[in-house]
Amino acid sequence: MAETSSTEAVEPPASRQPWHKTISPRVFWPSAVIIVGFVLVTVLFPTAVGDAISAVQDAVIGTFSWYYMLIVSMFVLFALWIGLSHFGDIKLGPDEEGPEFGLRSWFSMLFAAGMGIGLVFWGVAEPLNHFAGVPNRATGIQGGTEQGAQDSILQTFLHWGLHPWAIYVVVGVAIAYAIHRKNRPVSIRYALEALIGRRVKGWIGDVIDIAAICGTLFGVATSLGLGVMQVAAGLDFLGIVSDPDNMTYVVLIGAITTAAVVSVVTGLKRGIRWLSNINMGLATALLLFVLIAGPTLFLFRELVQSIGDYFQNLLRMSFNTTAYAGEEGTAWQGSWTTFYWGWWISWAPFVGVFIARISRGRTVREFVAGVLLVPTAVTFLWFTVFGGSALYRELFGQGGLITTDETGTATVDTNGALFGLLDGLPAGTFMVVGAVILIVLFFVTSSDSGSLVVDMLASGGNPDPPTWSRVFWGVMEGAVAIALLLAGGLSALQLVAILIALPFSVVMLGMCVSIWREFRAERATMLRIQRRMQRDALTEHVSRSLIDEGLVEPNGDADASGRQREETRSS
Repeated sequence: MAETSSTEAVEPPASRQPWHKTISPRVFWPSAVIIVGFVLVTVLFPTAVGDAISAVQDAVIGTFSWYYMLIVSMFVLFALWIGLSHFGDIKLGPDEEGPEFGLRSWFSMLFAAGMGIGLVFWGVAEPLNHFAGVPNRATGIQGGTEQGAQDSILQTFLHWGLHPWAIYVVVGVAIAYAIHRKNRPVSIRYALEALIGRRVKGWIGDVIDIAAICGTLFGVATSLGLGVMQVAAGLDFLGIVSDPDNMTYVVLIGAITTAAVVSVVTGLKRGIRWLSNINMGLATALLLFVLIAGPTLFLFRELVQSIGDYFQNLLRMSFNTTAYAGEEGTAWQGSWTTFYWGWWISWAPFVGVFIARISRGRTVREFVAGVLLVPTAVTFLWFTVFGGSALYRELFGQGGLITTDETGTATVDTNGALFGLLDGLPAGTFMVVGAVILIVLFFVTSSDSGSLVVDMLASGGNPDPPTWSRVFWGVMEGAVAIALLLAGGLSALQLVAILIALPFSVVMLGMCVSIWREFRAERATMLRIQRRMQRDALTEHVSRSLIDEGLVEPNGDADASGRQREETRSS
């Protein structure tokens, strides 16, 4: 049975508490200083910070790309193991309690928070980039051929399939077990309690939470930077703005961050929940429109074929480090797989805490199935519809989504690829407007969810943190996104995601060990209780049989049965 501790649980702060008593000072202030310091230095010296970020690119990617590939594949195996084994029966909450949220709201919130804005940004752009050979063809994908198009979809499936969601499973299960099963505060540190013991309350625990806060801020800021670049491209496409620059990005981030702050102030069960459901409705409408207006029969055939190719090649692709491609292989990894694995890991504290917070009452098996399998299936459908439609247009249609520069090198307008695809379909302009609205809403959902999670961590694990600090962290997310865009745009966003993930990946490995210890201990306790109950039931059955056969007097049976039960318990 699970351990509970009322002394560990965090009570909501009193409504009249001073503001400085509503935070965890050893976590809040160091995190705030790091984030504010980074923003100030980057805004004042954007070129110098951009050069510094680029200077560590080759060292980090060249040195650790194999490490990212290895551990993320390990996380997939670990997630499947805990979901399919007998540990899957463990409840993430009290045994008698049902799920807090229904399936529809649960899926909407975890999907919108998990990668909604990334799907919209990369849905068309990534398969086209692989097909065009951007930045190079280190993976051997051939351009201009049917096989090259299929391989482009396959590579995209790897980046958005089981691997990223397995990362979220590891962090989410560890945190959900700690806060819902053991009544611990909402904090990353308690996910490692079985590994480091009472030291979670000391400086080691503080460092873990500080790393999680910084990782979350930079990870979410990366997504917000991508999103605002695509919003600006959409406005440019519609003629609302012309040639968007950094000032356009700053204004857009400011406006959308304001909306996110309003949403996060309303709380989890109102603003965030409503926006997540609206997001899923709009995303579904856009998906169905492209599916129906595009090459429908081809897309269904491509979906089935690509899923088969994915599982056939999953092992090979999961460990492909492009080792023999030299510098081109290193550059490719930094642009794609290593970037993605770093991005997902940097998002893991935020998404892990958030989906743990909304998953109270579900079993480990339900959690793994919901977080790992269902979003993966939806993701495959999304990239097949959008990426497949774009590749079909390049191979069999009018083309135009892949162009060439002055040197004849193939290029893709990554920010505007979605709008170019939609413009070629019926009612294209109307759908571009809808896509921009969808991106903005995903932007808001990611930001407000991230703000809520960071605030919970910085407030000592309080699941309902104060409003003022929600506003503070929401503003900080927008400020970090602005700073990274000023420091180098998309390349700076990608590099920081890879860098910030490195320390937290070590924390995730510790979480795997901690989960195994916690689950093994609970399973052993449950088995002992079951065996004891079975022995008591067997003793009662034998005693009743002896009475029925007249071999034992009822009074004697009661005494004998009582002695047997005492001996059984003592043994």
